[in-house]
Amino acid sequence: MAAKRVSGYRRADGRVGVRNHVVAIPVDDLSNAAVEGIAKLVPGVIPLSHHYGRLQFGEDLDLTFRTLIGTGANPNVAAAVVVGIEPSWTERVVEGIAASGKPVVGLSIERHGDLATIADGARHAASMMQGASELVREPVDLSEVMVSIKCGESDTTSGLGSCPTTGQVVDRHVGAGGTVLFGETTELTGGEHLIAERCADDEVRKKFQGFFDRYLDLVERSGANLLGSQPTEGNIRGGLSTIEEKAMGNIAKTGSAPVVGALEPAEAPVKAGLNFMDTSCAAAECITLMAAAGAVVHLFPTGQGNIVGNPIEPVLKITANPITASTMSEHIDLDVSGLLELEFTLEEAGDRLMDLVERTVNGRLTAAETIGHREFVITKLYPSA
Repeated sequence: MAAKRVSGYRRADGRVGVRNHVVAIPVDDLSNAAVEGIAKLVPGVIPLSHHYGRLQFGEDLDLTFRTLIGTGANPNVAAAVVVGIEPSWTERVVEGIAASGKPVVGLSIERHGDLATIADGARHAASMMQGASELVREPVDLSEVMVSIKCGESDTTSGLGSCPTTGQVVDRHVGAGGTVLFGETTELTGGEHLIAERCADDEVRKKFQGFFDRYLDLVERSGANLLGSQPTEGNIRGGLSTIEEKAMGNIAKTGSAPVVGALEPAEAPVKAGLNFMDTSCAAAECITLMAAAGAVVHLFPTGQGNIVGNPIEPVLKITANPITASTMSEHIDLDVSGLLELEFTLEEAGDRLMDLVERTVNGRLTAAETIGHREFVITKLYPSA
């Protein structure tokens, strides 16, 4: 199948975006009202409200900063207004985003109050919206588009249909020189050795194994029984009885390429190819982390039907479950149930998804975008001070 010509927004740092958003980012939960006020005054601005940012410390605080900075620097973002209760942490986020070369301004609420901050922020945001409206798409190579993948509400059709279809696109994109992020550390349980065997060298393998062992140690020390969480009630209803069964479907979507990098949460990859990121399996958290690392299109195979979206990274839903395709059609971008009914081959299913990816890069809205799913969830590592 011949590749389409694709276009995107070339940012100042050379990276390619497929959307052109202006965002309002709160540094902390206290600033949510201000960014939401800015977005109400300037239609089109996306407020990225969240629940954290106060009294965090250490690695937990570093991850929050990395997530906020990475989100503002994502190539799908044209410009950003950053609002915090205090000036120093606000400036830290502003400086991080500014390193990408895009327009960004920071405002602090202390000694100004919400109303003045909202008014000032709205003026900046309005100017940014006008500037973004003049940016023009240009031809790009599809390999310059960073892709992320995650599955959700998996069932037997996921491992047999939608995940292998996604794996087809992963192999093609990586083979053409592109970069793909995958994660979901917990959902590799029982199949983690398969990923370890695909690591490109001992250094990547050691780092990947360290991430997995850290997770396993956490579960064992807690004394928790993960049944109901891994696999979920939806997974069990869909015919998956163990985490090992779920892992096999999860791994199927990663294709067959070697794993060239093992990344911390929200860490940007430095090597093109298939990169593992240590993430939660919670859909909104995982996609938020991958978008913060620079991913601009997300592929999401689902069985029972997951509805998650993201404010800045378009999320494509793929299912091979005919019941889900019928009853949750407003959430599904591609129905590959015909693959299981032998109406077309796996390669042809990959062709269909590849075509949809290219159309999404060129501007087609995903199902999640059209109905307003914009889940943005910061990962918290431990309690605040």
